[in-house]
Amino acid sequence: ASMGRTLVELFYDVISPYSWLAFEALCRYRHIWNIELRFRPAFLGGIMQQTGNKPPGMLPKRGEYLMKDVKRMAKYYQVPLHMTPDALQHILGTSSLTAMRFITAIDMTNPQYLEPLSRQFWMRFWSQHEDISQPENILAIARQAGLSAELSQKALEMASSPPVKERLKDTTTEALKHGAFGMPAVVAHYDGKPHLFFGSDRLELLGSIIGESTSFHHLGFMLS
Repeated sequence: ASMGRTLVELFYDVISPYSWLAFEALCRYRHIWNIELRFRPAFLGGIMQQTGNKPPGMLPKRGEYLMKDVKRMAKYYQVPLHMTPDALQHILGTSSLTAMRFITAIDMTNPQYLEPLSRQFWMRFWSQHEDISQPENILAIARQAGLSAELSQKALEMASSPPVKERLKDTTTEALKHGAFGMPAVVAHYDGKPHLFFGSDRLELLGSIIGESTSFHHLGFMLS
């Protein structure tokens, strides 16, 4: 990390609603905390499989809670995330693998688009409830995020190439090595060691560990 800045890595998958909340919150904190924020696109399916974790919606009571919780969190963080009654089926029925490979290809070739592109995937899936697994939708999302048709097409072709597949696999493995079992996995490198925080509701704790304040007037200032 650059001089005195704490490196904070966000391992995320665009299929995860809590990842979107953590992403937007960290994008705001980046302006008031002394951190270097690094986006690490990874594959949630791989993490679930490797750790034997199950989607929260598999447990009906937990699914019920998650619906309410995400609604409250979205309102609190002012993120246009809309949970439909069938949102959990929607997640289970969608593979984010191609999307995350596409995002990885952009990270490798044109990282300046990584933030707007990731945000656009969440908007499509969680705000507009559109399919993010089909190539033509992926290209439309990329155009919306400001990528040229040429660049989008090239990234889509790259998405199925060995280097991109390897990179996504490696990033996912790295998240697992840090102890991740789901998404988002936020890793702060502080005091010479990595500290893992799971979910979007541990950012105050992360702040206090790295010596940053998350007081409410700060939050108000960031949201306005």
